[in-house]
Amino acid sequence: MKFRQVVGLDGAVAYTFLARIVNIAGSTVMVLLIVHFLPPVEQGYYYTLLSLVALQLVFELGFSFVIQQLAAHECIQLELRADGGVSGDRVAHARLASTLQLSVRWYTVAAAAMGLILAPLGVFFFSRHGATQVAWLGPWLMVVAAAMAGLWCQPFYSFLDGCGEVRAVASMRLRQAVAGMVLAWGAMLLHHGLYSPALAIVGQVVAGLFFLATRRRLLTGLLGHPASEASIRWSSEVWPFQWRIAVSWMCSYFAFQAFIPILFALRGPVEAGQMGMSLSITGYMASLVLPWITTKATPFGRMIAQRQFDGLDRLFLRTLGHAMAVFSLLALMASAAAALMAVTAPKLAARMVSPQLFALLLLATGAGCMVQSLATLLRSFKREPFLAQSLTAASLTLALAVLTAPRWGNTGVTLSYLAVTAGVSLPFAWSIFIRARRGYLALTPLAVNGGEAA
Repeated sequence: MKFRQVVGLDGAVAYTFLARIVNIAGSTVMVLLIVHFLPPVEQGYYYTLLSLVALQLVFELGFSFVIQQLAAHECIQLELRADGGVSGDRVAHARLASTLQLSVRWYTVAAAAMGLILAPLGVFFFSRHGATQVAWLGPWLMVVAAAMAGLWCQPFYSFLDGCGEVRAVASMRLRQAVAGMVLAWGAMLLHHGLYSPALAIVGQVVAGLFFLATRRRLLTGLLGHPASEASIRWSSEVWPFQWRIAVSWMCSYFAFQAFIPILFALRGPVEAGQMGMSLSITGYMASLVLPWITTKATPFGRMIAQRQFDGLDRLFLRTLGHAMAVFSLLALMASAAAALMAVTAPKLAARMVSPQLFALLLLATGAGCMVQSLATLLRSFKREPFLAQSLTAASLTLALAVLTAPRWGNTGVTLSYLAVTAGVSLPFAWSIFIRARRGYLALTPLAVNGGEAA
């Protein structure tokens, strides 16, 4: 049996995996560039910029996953032709067009709201807690503008992914990774390192727009298609799912990204920079293995629509096993590298948390990967059973981080993150999955109902 079959590395996973490899390679070089070009204080600003702009999750409200599943469920009755035409069931065609039209309107408003709210919010935060010698205003405003453009493009990617172009979207993500990496490196080499986050997003947007241009006939055709006769009923079909997933997505920010601004405000930019660099490494490792699951979201949705629950269960468990095996191997290698770096490259090691804390961050990240995998499967039913779990985990993590950061800094934040993710979030998520699995294996009409596991 070929290696790709053993580890479940299909075309979509391969492209996404390569994109993550490029991101990790780019991040590794960026870490070295940060150490060389940015002092520890500016490193703190760099990662806090990234963390604050990640607040776009609040404005997206989880709609990208909703779009993907709506498109996947409608496309099983349609044929999308190479010339951009759509044939098949007339009602499904109208509902597919309605999905795209609704999503573009939503993201246009969301991108505008993000800019109007996030820009002054960041100015207030850095003015209150920042250092006067760091020129942060230009980089902050530019990263917000770039993030607005990136957010506006997002529904098109999710829609095409849901339409079955999983491999094409994954290939585009690879080109985005390369473009973003090159521009970010360029900014650092030209001694404008704080502009690197903005230029990385600019590169991704440009690569994404080139991709969308190749699908313009399909997209413009659907945007202009009359959908009133069978349009998506947002209030009854989308909102009951979306508000739950929106809360869960916002909770994911406060359970992970909020650590850095908390440390920045309570302990200063140096410790925030150490945590930011360490979390970026563990985050890239998670992003390397999650494609095993996330690229299956569209197949999951189609199998659910066709009531192929036994096949769904086998595919998910096999894919989850592949993903966690790869993560375990990467975590062991990363932990050993961190311990070795403390001896061989102490200057670089000083820019991160200690090897012991880094190992704990890896454990927490592994637990988080498992939770996200379970959530991807169950959300493919167009329901969100993880609302209570997400609220509990985010509340506990945020409260413990605020309580422990002033006295224990990175140590307190790391222990808080691990305790909640592995001790509360994962067991909670697993119990939800077990209950839902009993439901869909019993061939009930839907494995999840009313936002709660059946």
